[in-house]
Amino acid sequence: MAKDRLILLQPGFSDTKYPGEQFVCIDCLPVEGLLASDPARGAALQVERVPFEKPRQAVVEALGPDHQSLPVLILGDALAAPDDALQANGLRFVNDTRRILALLAERHGFFRVH
Repeated sequence: MAKDRLILLQPGFSDTKYPGEQFVCIDCLPVEGLLASDPARGAALQVERVPFEKPRQAVVEALGPDHQSLPVLILGDALAAPDDALQANGLRFVNDTRRILALLAERHGFFRVH
């Protein structure tokens, strides 16, 4: 996989626990904000938004059913994976929001978060 792949929850999802309400993912929101700050840089990534409901098929296919937490940055092979990246199904990934933001700055030139 050449490009880094970023998977986020689609904003405006519903949860059966709270009928009639719509939500955004509190962990995906900062990543969405960073992407919106520089759409041209975001084009260098493969960005996907998936529904809230599990199983989250795109994530399961990539990392397996035990790694459906979002957001997740699946690291491509164009750049070396950092030492703290996790591994599943032969892929390296990061699912901590602050670390994803840092890696988007390091690997793709986005603004750094302070």
